[in-house]
Amino acid sequence: MPRADQSAPFAHIDSVQSSTPVATPVRPLTALVVTPSLHAGAADSGAVQLVRVLASAGHRPIVVSSGGRMLGDVIAAGATFIPMNVESTNPITMMRNALAMARIVREQRCDVIHAHARAPAWSAYYAARRTGVPFLTSWYKGFREQNMLKHLYNGVMARGDCVIAISDQIADLVVERHNTPWDRITVIPASIDFERFDPARVSQERIDAVRSAWGVQPDSKVILVVGRMLRRKGHHVVVDAVRRLKEMGLKDFMCVFVGEDQGKSRYSGELWDLVLATGTTDVTRMAGATDDLPAALAAAAVVVNAAIQPEGLQRAILEAEAMAKPVVVSDLGAGPDAVLAPPAVTEDRMTGLRFSAGDAIALAAAVVRLFSLPPAARAAMGARGRAWVMANFNTSAAAEPTLRLYEDIAARRRP
Repeated sequence: MPRADQSAPFAHIDSVQSSTPVATPVRPLTALVVTPSLHAGAADSGAVQLVRVLASAGHRPIVVSSGGRMLGDVIAAGATFIPMNVESTNPITMMRNALAMARIVREQRCDVIHAHARAPAWSAYYAARRTGVPFLTSWYKGFREQNMLKHLYNGVMARGDCVIAISDQIADLVVERHNTPWDRITVIPASIDFERFDPARVSQERIDAVRSAWGVQPDSKVILVVGRMLRRKGHHVVVDAVRRLKEMGLKDFMCVFVGEDQGKSRYSGELWDLVLATGTTDVTRMAGATDDLPAALAAAAVVVNAAIQPEGLQRAILEAEAMAKPVVVSDLGAGPDAVLAPPAVTEDRMTGLRFSAGDAIALAAAVVRLFSLPPAARAAMGARGRAWVMANFNTSAAAEPTLRLYEDIAARRRP
């Protein structure tokens, strides 16, 4: 399907490289930003990024969420926080949330409701319909659609007056699954905090501290997997690949899983059972969430994403590249906009390697290939990755299209 003309309202935006600042808005807008939690997921981080962009441009963000460890970032950015259990999928709770959001919209004179995940999006959608304000959604990943009910549940994210996709891969998926017109889709990439994720700013003491916490020997290469303990992220594929690496005779390595386990499934237990069954307990660590992700990334030799369903634009992979680390990703874990990999590019341009989702043999082979490179070649790959994300995932690349979108909303609602 052809894409919308770039000059159309809510047009599809492939990339923005300009660093020209956006002018102060004609009329500051009040945006109700709705996200399930404020921990470390894609929607959570995306909501925090949006708050910073809006507040820095003079708009007024109000965040509705159940809260989390990034709450301080939201407050520091200048947002008003209203606690609400918007993580719940209970229909009664969701309807109560919709009524509460509608009341907030009226009392705070909100100009737009912007939802960042499915459960809160249903409440936000009905609140928007009750109050007549525009409804926006941000789509970060490809949701599983096992049946028609799941398809219907996911479909709320395609009901936005504008659907913001984190990548071309996700935009294509939205159109394919929900027949969403291209003129309602905008692709806006994530932006990375290059001051925080700067290898020059991470001391050896911080690196040694995280390696010590993991129980990793100084001469061991760390295969780092960052992300919540969820089946769709393919942690079990990594464990299988680790088993194959041991069988191939690879020495002096450790696979470390860093990510939150919110206890919503039995997947973590199943994963430990798999580690025991494969005899990989000596080379596997499940470290849980970390308070120093830059140091964790700096301690890695390679960062892996083994997603088995479309993940959109994985922030952790971009942050790994920002830390000048080579990456290995499944073909569903990150698209060519995030990772430059053969055969799409020549080896002298690659920032990582790609393998077929679910193929543990191919993942193991990719890791062996990476480790077989001379240290200078791996360092050059990491440097290219940092240069790539700095050029394509800077603050302007996300802020400018976001603010243009909100300015268009202001123009539509201006008397």
